[in-house]
Order: sequence, then C-alpha cells, then structure tokens
Amino acid sequence: MAESLSAGKSTVVAESDFAEIVRRHQAMVFSIALRFLGDPAAAEELAQDVFLQLHTNLSRLKSEEHVKFWLRKVTSHRSIDCRRRRSLPQVSLDEAPESAAPSRTEDPMLSRRLRQLVASLPEKPRLIVILRYQEDMNAEDIAEVLAMPVATVKSHLQRSLAMLREKVTRAIGEVTI
Repeated sequence: MAESLSAGKSTVVAESDFAEIVRRHQAMVFSIALRFLGDPAAAEELAQDVFLQLHTNLSRLKSEEHVKFWLRKVTSHRSIDCRRRRSLPQVSLDEAPESAAPSRTEDPMLSRRLRQLVASLPEKPRLIVILRYQEDMNAEDIAEVLAMPVATVKSHLQRSLAMLREKVTRAIGEVTI
C-alpha cells in the first residue's frame, strides 16, 4: 500500500488497499463519532457511511496523511449533521446532576462522569475537545478540519475547558493538578 499512497504521487489507490485503509482507520472514525453522538449504533452507521464516501473519493486522495485528514474532516462534519438531524434535547451544564458531597478519594466513575460532561457541551466546542484530547490534534489541524479560524478553535477550547473545570469542581470538589 505504501506504493499506492506515496506522498507526491497522484496514484489511484488499488481496491485491495481499501480494506487495509478501513482496518487502519476504523477505530478512529468510530471513536470520533461515538464520542460526539454518544450512541454506538448511530456511530457505527455513521462510520459505515464515511467509509462508503471514502471509497467513492479514494482516487482523489494522494497520501496516507491526506486519507487520515479527510476521514477526520468528513467524520466531524457528518457527526454534526447526524446530531442535528436527530435533534435530541441537549442537557445543559447547569442541569447535569451533581454529587451531594465532594469526594476526595479516587472515583472509578470519574471517566464516565467526565465523558457525560463533555457530551453536555454544545456541538462545535464538544467536537473541538474530542479532536484535541482524543485525537491529540493541535489547534491548527482542528481549524483546518473544521474550516474555521485557529483563534476560534482556541477560544472554543478555552471556554469549554473552563466550563468543564467549573462543573468538575462543583461535582467532586477542588481538583489539584
């Protein structure tokens, strides 16, 4: 496959390589969709649609990096579209339940709770947090994927982290790093 997706060549990717591309990137695509949508069945369906769309556009992609970028971008946009179509009511941070008393011991449910708090963010900021911390993308790459200014990405990220920090502090007490 290295020959098919070599940088600088506009070689059409062989059909046999498509299965390898899917194997290599299916976890990433599914994970982005799942974290954004919160529904495994919807995330699986969205991932299948993204890979069908990739199959159609595969001849236009010139390198492995281009494929990965394309998959992140399409998955991000399709996730937003899916969420809007489903139009499920969103839970605001103020409506999310809080624990009765702050806990100072390690909480095995903390990661689940944090995922719930991230899920309560508005669409674009949530997607930015997912791409930044799950996909380990920098602000410039996120801006390119979402077709928005870098400053907007950084602003969304900063506000989202402040909201999450405040909610976590209210829920479990002061967090020391």
